[in-house]
Amino acid sequence: MKILYFYQYYATPKGSWGTRVHEFAQEWVKQGHEVQVVTSIYSKSDLTATRFIENQNFEGVKVTVINVRIDNKQPFLKRIFTFLAYAVCSVWYALTAKADVVIASSGPITVGIPGLVARYIRGRKLVFEARDLWPEGAIELGLIKNQFLQKIAYALEARCYKASSLVVALSIGMKQNIKVRFPLTKVIDVTNAANIPLFSGKAPFQNRGLLQPKKYAIYTGNIGLVNNSLWLLEAAKVLQAKGRTDLKILLVGEGQQREQIEAEIQSNDLQTMLIWGLMPKKDLVGLIQNASVSLVPLRGTPVLDTSSPNKFFESLAAGVPVIQNTQGWMKDFLAEHQVGFTLDPNDPIQLAEKLIELDDQQAMLEEMGKKAQHLAAKLFDKDYLAQKMLNGILEATK
Repeated sequence: MKILYFYQYYATPKGSWGTRVHEFAQEWVKQGHEVQVVTSIYSKSDLTATRFIENQNFEGVKVTVINVRIDNKQPFLKRIFTFLAYAVCSVWYALTAKADVVIASSGPITVGIPGLVARYIRGRKLVFEARDLWPEGAIELGLIKNQFLQKIAYALEARCYKASSLVVALSIGMKQNIKVRFPLTKVIDVTNAANIPLFSGKAPFQNRGLLQPKKYAIYTGNIGLVNNSLWLLEAAKVLQAKGRTDLKILLVGEGQQREQIEAEIQSNDLQTMLIWGLMPKKDLVGLIQNASVSLVPLRGTPVLDTSSPNKFFESLAAGVPVIQNTQGWMKDFLAEHQVGFTLDPNDPIQLAEKLIELDDQQAMLEEMGKKAQHLAAKLFDKDYLAQKMLNGILEATK
């Protein structure tokens, strides 16, 4: 089977971004399928290109790079332009590339445009992968305020779902949301995966001389509004006020609020928070494994309650309990399996007090970590989930 995959954020483990598409495509290639991914340049990816269109190959996966750069720090209108530029350029491949099945991976919802072209002009089977509920999330967060643009975005979303032979949702919450709004659509859930060998194997602890094992909580990813990064900053202030400068909150990443938080750290002489820049995923493993807990914060909104962040699965695979603050499926999962904690997204004092409390409960955290690692190997292994998605595609498109 020839699979054409439209996805804007392709990365390998050498980058600082999720590797789901890379790992799934690799597994499908091993089984004899041909996979071509059409992508762009994301600031957290390891991809580079010297020409506007460049063909690359990663262990049998053909990757067509459209040299349009996407960065979370870009102003909103600039990001919209990059989304549209990628979509327009991708239409050429929707019209010309050999494919039996076309996968369009959203967000942004504009990735659906080349998918719809392949579906309606070339008659190809379309699979729509919903990585988040776009545009509902952007509208809920106030990023798209113009009602005309909202209507266009919702109409495009509806058309993508209705045109698809299969919709792959990245969480149970997303699947439920889509089924309620589009009951005739065939939907399966295939969560984000974890590279079990990478995250469960012993990795070097690159602490830069500033961290003590199990005396810090780690956050990895975008530093910004959606990720509730100021919640972490305020919790660090509370830790310092309580005299617990032995405990640290480590942020590893980039984003819109990084400079603001760094200024606050300096002006308040905060000894309880550190920010390190992007690093390859393979170098991140040791830092996660030696943390007391992994932090998965998000804004407290209904759409974000359905989120499926990579760091959640990777932390469990690393054997580290999770602290998160949504009210959706992650809360239910942690409560059912006792591998983490759910806190109030608006209460940094609660977070600081929880970190202090857990510092005296290392034996409990160790047991939670062992249980988390076992669950991740069973439920979130990349090869298992790659096969689950492939089986769904084969069944829906035969």
